[in-house]
Amino acid sequence: MQTPICEKLGIEFPLFAFSHCRDVVVEVSKAGGFGVLGAVGHTPESLEIELTWIDEHINGKPYGVDLIVPTSMDAKEGGLTVEDLEARIPEGHKRYVEQILAEHGIPTNDLWEQELSEDYGDNMRAAGASMQLDTALRHPVKLVVNALGVPPPFMIEAARERSILVGALAGSKQHAIKHGEAGLDIVIAAGGEAGGHCGEIATMVLVPEVVEALAEYGDIAVLGAGGIVTGRQMAACMTMGAQGVWTGSVWLTTAEAETHPVIKDKMLSANSRQTVRSRSRTGKYTRQLRSPWTDAWQAPEAPDPLPMPLQGLVSGPALVKIDRLALAGDPGAKALSTYWVGQGVGLMNETIGARTVVYDFMQDWAAAAERLSALMDS
Repeated sequence: MQTPICEKLGIEFPLFAFSHCRDVVVEVSKAGGFGVLGAVGHTPESLEIELTWIDEHINGKPYGVDLIVPTSMDAKEGGLTVEDLEARIPEGHKRYVEQILAEHGIPTNDLWEQELSEDYGDNMRAAGASMQLDTALRHPVKLVVNALGVPPPFMIEAARERSILVGALAGSKQHAIKHGEAGLDIVIAAGGEAGGHCGEIATMVLVPEVVEALAEYGDIAVLGAGGIVTGRQMAACMTMGAQGVWTGSVWLTTAEAETHPVIKDKMLSANSRQTVRSRSRTGKYTRQLRSPWTDAWQAPEAPDPLPMPLQGLVSGPALVKIDRLALAGDPGAKALSTYWVGQGVGLMNETIGARTVVYDFMQDWAAAAERLSALMDS
């Protein structure tokens, strides 16, 4: 495919695959797409291991790395100690979490025993993300992306010095303009259908808005995102001016994905109405599988979720315990279990290999292009 972003990155097909699983990243890039490793859960040491493995298995194909540095957190929470963070958590929120678990037969006596390390949240601040970036830049990455907000200057400058492209996600026209003013190479127009952190504007509306808004900022590639799990959806985004698409959810049910087995089964049987935008996980709106956990946080008596990163300190211990018990077959935990996923989950109905997903996208895209061409011919 001859889109400018394909030429800049040396890829055959502008299908970008965000995944925390290194095997997915490798298989997508080897199939002609572009794999992007989510780095937020890694220390610099573990990220080094993952990227070294990718380098050894990707056969020289290009790939990228995704970081999360929310500007608001970096500015407001950067100087807080672990004790400061924990002191800001109201006891009422802890009691509410205990109530949710107890109602599903899950003991809570050990729920808050895990102590935070002094570097908690560093990966989402400039200091920690800088170390992650330093690690990534020791490898032949072709793209670095910030998932929340405009990338901080140190990310842009370090990438520019090495001729690495810089991108970021945008959930609104206003977000995209800020990225344009910062001079980014790629803006990912992520509609509200997307899994994980997302806005509320639909992809069908957001993509042309962003394309139009960025026209005055020069050569910025727009990628469509949000609920995209088929090649015909990709073709629709590209007819609206996008140069490709950014996908995440579709890879969660692939054969290579390390998705929790209970969650994978839920996704394979879910329909597109069984997701919800909720602040219950991180404090910012994320789309995830609906479950009694998300329902509880939308009940009239529920406390208002705390801002990032505090809500993560409330939900994290509970969700980790839920996942562990669900894996062991606990029925209450299996019911509560949830994970980030977009509305496209209704089209994710079988487990296939990541490379096959890429080829299916290619064939579906080509069929959609032929349909449009036939309409013109007629």
